[in-house]
Amino acid sequence: MRPGGPPVSPRAVYRHVAHTIRRTPEGGITYETFCAAADCGAESGPHSEQGAAQDWALRHTGRTGRTGHDLFRRVFTDHAKVTRGEQWPTATAPVPLP
Repeated sequence: MRPGGPPVSPRAVYRHVAHTIRRTPEGGITYETFCAAADCGAESGPHSEQGAAQDWALRHTGRTGRTGHDLFRRVFTDHAKVTRGEQWPTATAPVPLP
């Protein structure tokens, strides 16, 4: 018995449940481009269209004569949804035979 509380059972029941994770279109995809030149730190910011992030990199590199930087890190962010599946059999439940 715990001091000041109800008795604690020495047994616990664990139920293992399978989960799946899948991409969902609900949140869309976000595209970002980051300049990887030393001490630059410039970034495109988030865009809903890949072309907008790529155009930023082209402008930053020098299509308009700016920096000449030519190395970029691209980040594509999507959204995923976790779905709870069926409960797996427990050690105390009878397991069906094939």
